[in-house]
Amino acid sequence: MARVLTIFVDRSTFSCIDLQKFSAEPGRATIDDVARAAGVSRAAVSKVLRDAYGVSDAMRERVNRAIAELDYRPRVAARAMRGSALTVGVVIPHFGSYFISDVLEGVAAHLRETPYQMILAPADDEYRAGYRAVEALYDRQVDGIVVIAPLERPDWLEAVARRIPLVQLGRHDQSQRYDTIVGDDAAGSRLVMAHLLERGHQRITHLTHLDRGVPRSTLTPQATRSSVYQQTMRQAGLSRHIRVIAARFEEEPARRAMGAALDRAEPPTAVFAGNDDAALGVLRALAERGLTTEDIAVTGYDDARLADHPGINLTSVNQNGHEMGRRSAALLVERIGGRRDAVHETHEPRLIVRGSSTRADQRR
Repeated sequence: MARVLTIFVDRSTFSCIDLQKFSAEPGRATIDDVARAAGVSRAAVSKVLRDAYGVSDAMRERVNRAIAELDYRPRVAARAMRGSALTVGVVIPHFGSYFISDVLEGVAAHLRETPYQMILAPADDEYRAGYRAVEALYDRQVDGIVVIAPLERPDWLEAVARRIPLVQLGRHDQSQRYDTIVGDDAAGSRLVMAHLLERGHQRITHLTHLDRGVPRSTLTPQATRSSVYQQTMRQAGLSRHIRVIAARFEEEPARRAMGAALDRAEPPTAVFAGNDDAALGVLRALAERGLTTEDIAVTGYDDARLADHPGINLTSVNQNGHEMGRRSAALLVERIGGRRDAVHETHEPRLIVRGSSTRADQRR
């Protein structure tokens, strides 16, 4: 097997390179042209491009006006060697998640107000861990990284955060080196369980997330949601009805897992799916057996955009993915700008009740 040696070099070592050797294309404006047109120094233009602290509104306006008039486009390679490529990387577990799409829209919405562009990097397909994706972004000299729903070890992320600004979204870490944004998964799960119990359900099954080959962590949202489910069932005197089934939080794996649960002698009267993608799989499994949510209640988590579609009408926990994405981008830009103190934000969930969670005594 081939071995790959990766050498990380501090960006400051590139300062000795003579950037004048990189000649400008004929007719293409340079940073010096912008400085002359704006009547400021080259360093001042660089500060505006990097959105650095301490730049006055008047200077920013002059420089941006000159940039627009000259149609100046900074060279990415040259910017990287000066210490900023004006790009941020976002690591996602996979494509296709409705909730992650909401988060990414929030990231993009905030970055539109900054000089930074977003680069997406999906985690490895085999285990959905983003080790390689994070390293690839670092090698491309992005200015910072947002990691969404990470499966990497916290100590590994700590090591990454020593090298580059990092924000983690979706796991309950308490790092002093990187920021975190999470929903209150315990509170959200209690809302779901209280709702189903109030509606008379006892045989409640929970569908949790499974990633083979990745170490289990009590810090993940799925671990918290599963724990609260089991605790609530025991407190309600329903220990004998505890059923936890595991599948990847995607529609097809959830459909297969739910199909097996429905074929048991005593199927559930309600299902608490750990996210909306999994809830879609549950709904498909019901439909394949001629059942609807009037037969078996279904709740999801995340309140992704599709949840309120009239054909789905899914009861789900809203944790405002768009705002979580916007805040993760804002915190990352602050870290790139020089902030070092760790910020840990927890977003309060809301249960959005729709038609998929009928009362137990209303089942056909």
